[in-house]
Amino acid sequence: QVQLVESGGGLVQPGGSLRLSCAASGITFWLYVARWYRQVPGKQQELVAQITSTYSTTYAKSVTGRFTISRDNTKNTVDLQMNNLKPEDTAVYVCSVYLYVSTWGQGTQVTVSS
Repeated sequence: QVQLVESGGGLVQPGGSLRLSCAASGITFWLYVARWYRQVPGKQQELVAQITSTYSTTYAKSVTGRFTISRDNTKNTVDLQMNNLKPEDTAVYVCSVYLYVSTWGQGTQVTVSS
């Protein structure tokens, strides 16, 4: 059974940093594309960052230069380092892995506020 568990969310002041982590189990993780999405009520889900099995990365324009996605295939984890956070980054961040179909985690809340 595939399982994704996110951690690392919380409350942070504008300009601060957070590191999200997603631990995967039940899959051959290195084969999968790993993604971080974010969801805000009333808004369309946004793909924040993606890292492929060959470590190629892509980012949403809104986070380029501030967020970094990485993966550790020995630990079956994908992390999202978020720097210089802004109030508009407030969202539920959801980890996903894709190989023919997508599997989703439960999400972790990130709140950026003074």
